[in-house]
Amino acid sequence: MFDLDTLIRKNIKALKPYSSARHEFTGKASVFLDANENPFGSPLPEKFNRYPDPYQWQLKFQLARIKGVPAENIFVGNGSDEVIDLAYRIFCTPCVDNVIVCPPTYGMYEVSGDINDVEIKKVNLIDGFQLDVEGVLSSVDANTKLIFICSPNNPTGNNMRREDVEVILNNFSGIVIIDEAYINFSKQKTFIQELTEYPNLVVMQTLSKAWGLAALRLGLCYASMDIIDLFNKVKPPYNINDASQQLGVEALQNTELVNEWITTVVKQKEWLIKEMGNFTFVETIYPSDANFFLMKVKDAAALYTYLSDNEVVVRNRSKDPGCSNCLRVTIGTPEENQQLIELLKNYNQ
Repeated sequence: MFDLDTLIRKNIKALKPYSSARHEFTGKASVFLDANENPFGSPLPEKFNRYPDPYQWQLKFQLARIKGVPAENIFVGNGSDEVIDLAYRIFCTPCVDNVIVCPPTYGMYEVSGDINDVEIKKVNLIDGFQLDVEGVLSSVDANTKLIFICSPNNPTGNNMRREDVEVILNNFSGIVIIDEAYINFSKQKTFIQELTEYPNLVVMQTLSKAWGLAALRLGLCYASMDIIDLFNKVKPPYNINDASQQLGVEALQNTELVNEWITTVVKQKEWLIKEMGNFTFVETIYPSDANFFLMKVKDAAALYTYLSDNEVVVRNRSKDPGCSNCLRVTIGTPEENQQLIELLKNYNQ
């Protein structure tokens, strides 16, 4: 049975969060003499002399409109990496608790665990890069606080079977974090709509991929209000700067353009995969629901070097479990994708 209170670290329960000037005063005023700011403005065209909204409400209201969830169920992090780190700091006692990850998957789950001195239990994906549900659940012990599931998965590109994820949600009394960074490119629906059904569910998304805002570092987290309150309690007071908030709000007005980009990326992916199938050095192209695909080649290191020498950069994922001689290829513009194919036509194996 899920009991959030038993999962929270004792020091976090007792924590009195820092109260900033913008936390204590939220009304309207014409003179601000409370936060030791520069009253004259900034040496820039726009004024950035005032501290930003610590809770990013305007950004959250726009996200709520698009996602169909209350703004109170949204947390905005300095990239998804901040969300991951906060989850460790809220729920995992160093040198006591553990989390489960399912390689090959996004590397920051493990790195953040190492930084926070939390044991990482690895349950590798099985055939088709799918979850080993039995292996995951049998690895759970009294100190397992988090399970990370990336879907669509990075670097393999595939969705995890929804029924497998639901089995884990229903049989684990800790927090299940589903990373949906690439959900905009997927045919599978988001788990955000399941938040009311699963109190232990945390869904991560991002504005870095389909929305093209990687430089702004806007990671999104959807969860129950109780969990969101914990993230807000532990985060730095002003974790999202005002420029990122303003630009994020502006970008979220352009859903039509983003949807056009997504359609183009998916079509280009299909074309690129078809073209890749003509090369004898390509052994396997794995199914993808993301804006990239993983392919197994005869000699990943040699092909990677050839491409980089010609100023085309892909990712060599050969060191990941089950990914020997595999390259991950992100979908570029039609011109970039054509350039890649032309280069490969001249590749001497």
